[in-house]
Amino acid sequence: MAVGDNPENGENGSDDGDRSRIGPSPIPSPLSSWLVPLFVVTNVTLFSIAMFVNNCPKHSESHHSPNHHCVARFLGRLSFEPLRNNPLFGPSSRTLVKLGSLEWCRVVKEREAWRLFTCIWLHAGVIHLVANMISLLFVGIRLEQQFGFVRIGVIYVTSGVGGSVLSSLFIRNGVSVGASGALFGLLGSMLSEILTNWTIYSNKVVALLTLLFVIVINLALGILPHVDNMGHLGGFVVGFLLGFVLLARPQFKWLAREHIPEGRHLTSKYKPYQYILRLISLALLISGFVVALVMLFRGEEGNVHCRWCRYLRCIPTSKWSCEDVR
Repeated sequence: MAVGDNPENGENGSDDGDRSRIGPSPIPSPLSSWLVPLFVVTNVTLFSIAMFVNNCPKHSESHHSPNHHCVARFLGRLSFEPLRNNPLFGPSSRTLVKLGSLEWCRVVKEREAWRLFTCIWLHAGVIHLVANMISLLFVGIRLEQQFGFVRIGVIYVTSGVGGSVLSSLFIRNGVSVGASGALFGLLGSMLSEILTNWTIYSNKVVALLTLLFVIVINLALGILPHVDNMGHLGGFVVGFLLGFVLLARPQFKWLAREHIPEGRHLTSKYKPYQYILRLISLALLISGFVVALVMLFRGEEGNVHCRWCRYLRCIPTSKWSCEDVR
């Protein structure tokens, strides 16, 4: 359970007598978390490598321009690009492209499909990196402790790639990097985990509303200019579907089967609706990836098929313009 409280002991149709024989809820003790911290270390290491490769002082000398001043020059070749070039305190876009950022032309025209994966490990700057890593630690460690590193690792990576695919379908100009799609995938899986395990939650409505509030706020921030909200949405949808596939919990009686008296009928491990949601989600996930990848590598543009989708990326106001969003 990613959000909420302990599961209810009596939500599976057992009466008080059954509870007294079965005993306390056999909730597994939390697993250790090592994959999420490893992801954080990997992202920080790769950002350091990106800054080393960027080598802003060398670029500054080559420009021979008094206005091309690196930020924090005391860091040497790890110093940041001028803020007018990168306000997030990071490397240049040229360096990010060299290291594997997401760029439609290179993915589609040059068939560099590997960028759909590598871009989720790169970050545009220190601010971008810190925000994503704090979110990853806050959300990911708890999920890994409850469901194990294999399932959470699959959700994280697959959601990141899914976000990259949707982003490439709708954004042809610009460079995109970051773990945001993967993080939204974890949020999506938390939502589907609550829904598929609805019967074992106490305070389920509070847990659901709290999570929905967090998701809506984060997606709303994606309508600001220069934010890749399509990557967020793609990661969220993939994580939401994977949550039904990977995060369903067994029924209470099945977990307590060692306490059930001999001769008693053992209930099914999962409820029928959990099997149905798992099959539907798996079918939607596979078909969605196939259709999206075929469209992407055929060079089709998502905005042509969904003209209103541009409002999911940016909403024009008196404070900013969305002219670069088609």
